[in-house]
Amino acid sequence: MISGRLDSKNTKAGGNVMRRVGLKALLLLSIASVAAAVGLPARAAALVAAPEETGADRAELAGKALIGQRAPTLKLRTIDGKIIDLAKLYGHKPVYVKFWATWCVYCLEQMPHFERTFETLGGDVQVIAVNTNFNETPQRIADYRDRHGLKMPIVVDDGRLASALNLRVTPQHVLIGRDGRVTYVGHLADAKLDIALADLRVQAPATASAGGRVLKPVLARPPATIRTLAGTAFPLHDPAGGRVTALVFFSPWCESYLKKTLPASSIACQSAREQSEALSAKAGVRWLGVSSGLWTNAAELKAYQAKYRVTIPLALDTTGDLFRAYKVTQAPTVVLLGQDGREIRRMAGTMGDLAPLVGRTRP
Repeated sequence: MISGRLDSKNTKAGGNVMRRVGLKALLLLSIASVAAAVGLPARAAALVAAPEETGADRAELAGKALIGQRAPTLKLRTIDGKIIDLAKLYGHKPVYVKFWATWCVYCLEQMPHFERTFETLGGDVQVIAVNTNFNETPQRIADYRDRHGLKMPIVVDDGRLASALNLRVTPQHVLIGRDGRVTYVGHLADAKLDIALADLRVQAPATASAGGRVLKPVLARPPATIRTLAGTAFPLHDPAGGRVTALVFFSPWCESYLKKTLPASSIACQSAREQSEALSAKAGVRWLGVSSGLWTNAAELKAYQAKYRVTIPLALDTTGDLFRAYKVTQAPTVVLLGQDGREIRRMAGTMGDLAPLVGRTRP
């Protein structure tokens, strides 16, 4: 079993986090009850009553549909140009897939454990570091590898693995047995992960398992309508005709979480929010905010909506299919659709003046 100070620290930290979240949840429930009793505005009630999920909670939820299923049979290309054929590994070698991002603080904290796992098990287990490709650049990924001395193969996801393996949090660990079936999904680098890795290593030789469904990425296409957070259908073409539609792809945590690790993106997210709110008061453009489902649930999106007094309708892209359908990898990204619902143009990453994008002279 892999051991070390980082492992015990993470295990202890995980327990402390869970205890803090449990106490906070009780406190929130109490405050929410009082808020309802005294008749606080719905906006305030939403802020105090929004439940929180830990990274471990999100990974466990993502894993419920994966455990025991046949893993995706995809060919992956590393940043060094090598091909990893997952289908050829099944029946011969277990696989450890870890989703991560350069801006992710938890990912950085777990990197020593991940690198040590590769050095210890690399001969027996195919270890793959899968960058989420969310607010990333090839240079940033390469610099990160060099800065931290990472030796394991790194793949930049094109969205297929995230779709097939229910990416909901970073980091997210996915273990695949020799028989090609998913055995474990988690978030923490803790004793549970170490035990699962040890079991993976000593698993008896097996042929690739048949039967059951194979986890496959969803072929995402732009839909005709999107269901909003309020439960209404938002058609992507203007039913009345004459107006264009602006889709603002974002993450609720972008402004706060990325302030230190990716400050330019934090500033851009704030700019996109403020500009879309200001421009939505003018006629001629329909606005819809599309939130990433990474590290976000419906309650958290509602809390964001209340905190910033967002008035444009919002939708939660839990599965990531909308982001993939429009090939969005940067938050924020504003995609402008014509009256027929087809894309006209977009602005991604650094936010300039959105008025020219949506048409300053429109009535």
